[in-house]
Amino acid sequence: MLRARTFAAVTAAAASGILLLPTQAQAAGSVHLYKIHYDSPGSDRGGNTSLNGEWVQIRNTTGAAVNLRGWTLTDAANHKYTFGNFVLGKGKIVTVRTGRGTNTSANVYQNRGWYVWNNDRDTATLKKSNGTRIDTCSYNSTRVDYKWC
Repeated sequence: MLRARTFAAVTAAAASGILLLPTQAQAAGSVHLYKIHYDSPGSDRGGNTSLNGEWVQIRNTTGAAVNLRGWTLTDAANHKYTFGNFVLGKGKIVTVRTGRGTNTSANVYQNRGWYVWNNDRDTATLKKSNGTRIDTCSYNSTRVDYKWC
């Protein structure tokens, strides 16, 4: 009975023109910027823990793993992080941290000695190795220390 009601509701919605189906790109998923934590806790004195407290997350919602080799993450001032041979699994998130550390499947490190993401406003840009822009995420806030993209 539930199946018949669901079919009737879908048929009625389609007939009225309000049925919205995902586009091919939406159905396939994407690799995109997910969240930016731009103001690490505490004072900005450049310690490695503080540097790693600012980060950008990239999410893969496609149905397959994606090799990010040569992909870049930049800010508005063109600080650039280039991925080495890194495979982002399907449905996975990688966190790109500003400071030093050992890369894993969940975290990669820019190995910088100072902050990248401005505490008040900035723009993150993700590009493929061929230069094609995949996604951007901007923030302009001092009320919170993160931005969902």
